[in-house]
Amino acid sequence: MITLKKRIALSWSGGKDCCMALDTLIKQGYEVVSLVTTVPKEHGRTFGHGERTEMIKLQGEALSIPVHFIECTYETYTNEFVNAVQTLKNQYGITGIAYGDLYLKEHRDWGENVALAADVEALYPLWTNKENALMLLKNFVDSGYQAIVIRVREDVLDETWLGRLIDESFIREVEQTATCPMGESGEYHTFVFDGPLFSKRIQLDGREIIKLETTKKLEFKIHHLIDGEK
Repeated sequence: MITLKKRIALSWSGGKDCCMALDTLIKQGYEVVSLVTTVPKEHGRTFGHGERTEMIKLQGEALSIPVHFIECTYETYTNEFVNAVQTLKNQYGITGIAYGDLYLKEHRDWGENVALAADVEALYPLWTNKENALMLLKNFVDSGYQAIVIRVREDVLDETWLGRLIDESFIREVEQTATCPMGESGEYHTFVFDGPLFSKRIQLDGREIIKLETTKKLEFKIHHLIDGEK
């Protein structure tokens, strides 16, 4: 008897948390058929990370998973997200929507309400306690994925953190700060550019730091896929 994999979509920011969620879900036997990314109409960049859509498209191409962009405003965010999940349910037959949230209850409540409204299951493969954040960061470093810090909240971390790779030295130094080691409250954001599920590596060059609201953002003027050793 052949058991079909459950088809699901994954909320995607481009950072380490959603990447680890993707890796975990695939290992658990799910088929992730779409990466879902919200883009505010008034800014043209992704919510949260402030990433350009072409960078997210590169990740989707490297992962061989289509990206579904949701254009919305702050006011229509939830309704548009529900509509998108329903569209993916009709298009791909998804049975669930997954998120990379770790321990913030208000985030989980929102995601579960979205899933309920769209009549699908809400999945949180990384869900844990705040005390386990450092362990999760260590797990990411050991996972084989590579990520770089691309945005920092200026009231918590200064711009010297921009461009840092998420590695052993990052773990040691972030432990010395007051921030959550995983940056769960938006203290910092990352961009994953290579790893076990990537068919190609995303080459990043031409660095430039810009200011976005109360944060500093690292941009890359040159970005393209290259064949890497797998």
